[in-house]
Amino acid sequence: MPQSPASPTSRTALLVIDAQESFRQRPFWRDDDLAVYFERQQALIDGAVARGVPVVQVFHVSAGAFARESGFVRTLEELRIDPTFTLDKTKHSALAGSTLGAWLVQHGTTRLIVSGIRTEQCCETTARAASDAGYAVDFVTQATLTFPMTHPRTKRELSVAELKERTETVLVDRFARIVTVEEALAAV
Repeated sequence: MPQSPASPTSRTALLVIDAQESFRQRPFWRDDDLAVYFERQQALIDGAVARGVPVVQVFHVSAGAFARESGFVRTLEELRIDPTFTLDKTKHSALAGSTLGAWLVQHGTTRLIVSGIRTEQCCETTARAASDAGYAVDFVTQATLTFPMTHPRTKRELSVAELKERTETVLVDRFARIVTVEEALAAV
């Protein structure tokens, strides 16, 4: 049975969700927050590796720039990652319709650290699904990346900061602990 995030005996895995070149091909791609994201994501990856935490790299695969044959379904060039396990997903949640759940059970994983692209979409959806499946979830917002979005009816643009704040608000104490890179690694 999965244990609470504070439990020192938890078996942890780091999820790096959709940190792939496919996103550079999308019209909403912006460089605004990249330096901070790359630094924080790499610190999380390196810290997990140093602590013996398995790193699971998740790629979103669908059509266009997200099709395997596009050549863009590969790690963002700024990141250095040697994953313990790699999987493709076709849904927003890394747990839906993929081999991730079976891999986590096989490895006795009880706690997940969620990071990657996009904060309010695949990262948040994975965090919710993982919590519902009984995993303790640490959501590392500073190691997630997203882009502004425009509300379809009001036409108001929601900033990256607003999207991240919204994600933290709906996840905290319901689906995940909201933590920094250092806090996530300290709990390993």
